[in-house]
Amino acid sequence: MFKNLRRFLAPALALWLVPSCGSYAADFNLVGREMSRMLKNGHYARLPFNEKLSARFFDVYIETLDPAKLYFLKSDIENFSKKYKSNLHALLENENALPAASEIFEVFRSRLNERITTAKDILKNEKFTFESDRWVMNDREDAEWPADKAAAREEWKLLMEQALLSEVMRREQIEQRANELGKENPFKDEPSPQEKIILRYERVLKFYQEFDTEEVANFFFSAVARSHDPHSEYLSARELEQFKIGVSNELVGIGAVLKAEDDGATKIDGIVNNGPADKQGDLQLGDRVVAVDSLNNGEWIDIMFMSLDKVVEKIRGKEKTSVALKVEPAGGATGETRIIIIEREVVTMKDGLATAEIYQYGEGDEATRLAVLRLPSFYFDYEDRSKRVSTDVEVILNRLKEEKIDGLAIDLRGNGGGSLEEVRRLTGFFVGRGPVVQIKKTSGHIESLNSDYRKPLYTGPMVVFTDKGSASASEILAGALQDYNRAIVIGESSTFGKGTVQQPMDIAKWMPFLSDRERAGYVKLTIQKFYRVSGDSTQKKGVVPDIIFPSTNDVMEVGEAHADFALPFDRIRKAGDFTPFNRQNLFVPMLQEKSILRRSKNKDFIYLKEDIARIKKAIDENRTSLNREVRRTEIKENEVRRKGRNKERIERFAKMEEEDMSSLKIFRLTLDDVKAEKLPMVDREKDGKRHMRRVKDELADLDDTPEWPSGIDADKREGLEILRDLVGAVKAGKVAGILKKP
Repeated sequence: MFKNLRRFLAPALALWLVPSCGSYAADFNLVGREMSRMLKNGHYARLPFNEKLSARFFDVYIETLDPAKLYFLKSDIENFSKKYKSNLHALLENENALPAASEIFEVFRSRLNERITTAKDILKNEKFTFESDRWVMNDREDAEWPADKAAAREEWKLLMEQALLSEVMRREQIEQRANELGKENPFKDEPSPQEKIILRYERVLKFYQEFDTEEVANFFFSAVARSHDPHSEYLSARELEQFKIGVSNELVGIGAVLKAEDDGATKIDGIVNNGPADKQGDLQLGDRVVAVDSLNNGEWIDIMFMSLDKVVEKIRGKEKTSVALKVEPAGGATGETRIIIIEREVVTMKDGLATAEIYQYGEGDEATRLAVLRLPSFYFDYEDRSKRVSTDVEVILNRLKEEKIDGLAIDLRGNGGGSLEEVRRLTGFFVGRGPVVQIKKTSGHIESLNSDYRKPLYTGPMVVFTDKGSASASEILAGALQDYNRAIVIGESSTFGKGTVQQPMDIAKWMPFLSDRERAGYVKLTIQKFYRVSGDSTQKKGVVPDIIFPSTNDVMEVGEAHADFALPFDRIRKAGDFTPFNRQNLFVPMLQEKSILRRSKNKDFIYLKEDIARIKKAIDENRTSLNREVRRTEIKENEVRRKGRNKERIERFAKMEEEDMSSLKIFRLTLDDVKAEKLPMVDREKDGKRHMRRVKDELADLDDTPEWPSGIDADKREGLEILRDLVGAVKAGKVAGILKKP
């Protein structure tokens, strides 16, 4: 089954500039024809447009609409297969694909309405005892399409029984937790479980009811593109701006985080400090937006049950223009509204910028100072080249050198990528002049991209933290530092495994001059594969750490290797000018041995192994019971385990916190701090609110799991211990004169 990765790697490896969106006018049959030509002639794999590829288009489109096989009937699929499965490629090339895509979508929308109507009827009229031995399948990849409407109703009856039981059990568990902690039940004013589930489906129904031709084309064209590989896709006009925001860390808006509520409203979940909404002052956390006047000209748009991306689109706009919001105040009565007018400004998402922390162990001449450089993405802004991650990292590294750090960790966990140019430049800060990555084009031509940084900016001991979320540009950096023997890579069994480069292309530029081209969108093509300087691709394989930590992701389908139509792993020759440093200077065997010993005694890693085994068992069983007592037993077992762990952790964490207070100081280094005379100490609670205020999460408030000592999770703490070991080994090696030359 195709794994939908469209949003996972939003920044990807970007090579382009996004224009602003125009008005809706495109001829999407013509757009489909030009997109198919661009895919046929420009995609790295050069797949032939034939019946085999057409079948992929069909299967991926159907799965995009109905991934769990809950809406279409078997007869629908059979009918559409006969009509379209073998000829979608021809329809695209002949400017006649949209009628087929629309026909399939309209049947889907009709079935959706039928199923949700059925769901409402079941929830309102069926009486569930939750005493049977029935169960539902968790992963429906191998499920069959319902044979007819009667079979669909039976399937949905099970689905609603499961949804209702889960909601009932969740509320029961939360109420019990609240009582134990002496806190108010957050569900006391909630609609009934049945009503809550119905509201969720109402939002789904409303989302698809609002679909226009552009959105149908978006779904279908994206299926066509993703049939070539997981990272090729069609981007509609309204998605282009979101992509630009993702790679630049900036947007023009009001500086608020929105959240879709089950009852159809859009809640203000966060407000950026010193942003437009914050400075205007009237908008408050928890306020519910029910209508938007995008141009502040009296033309209100009801946004109840509107999809969140459309609401965001209507609130964003040009700098120094105003938007009006019709708002129900937080805690006020429904229907009590006020109008708030906010002037839009450029908002920088500071939580997405490079930052660092310095961990100082000990005092005076005996102190060891380790820095952790956090890179959430390889961001850049083509319109303002001063706003880029490499510029920010250079500033931070220079301050870290002034702070006389002994070792550096680069934290790439969860970093999905970004600019190829940025990672090329940034790698040079640590290896100096030399090849960073190799690029192979469809023609077979191989080009080596080199760092032009003459001397490394930082030459001390290094480690790199990675996980399955480290992808694309992150893998280039981690792979280069590993190949150069410049750093020890630490983390999950591998990184994501995305070894391809995409180039978004403006479809309008390829359309006839007099055609309707506005909002034609872009097609993001995989045009190259990149390779490490050692010659290995990261494609599917990723970067395998030198020291591997256990992870629950290892038993889940996370990574390129689990995606349909992923390009294969391969190797090329190593880069010609590649000269690695001496690997013996990293002391890898010694560090591995010490880490394994520590982790074998660490309760958190022991708990993790237990969790991995339990998750694997659940995945293999692939079922959820519909018996209340069975579920209660499972919950009770989980609660006993959770409370036991919490009890142990509270005692152990208190000792660790005490030890940290006596031997560890943590200093904050953000772009706002680089010129400070003295770096501030980290304050986790206050620092978490420096850039944004968030709505208090009442459910999270009931989580009595103790926080990590000093805010350092188990993986990061062990990574710092490895870096301390490396720093100690390097110092001892220098004293003894045993460090090997490069």
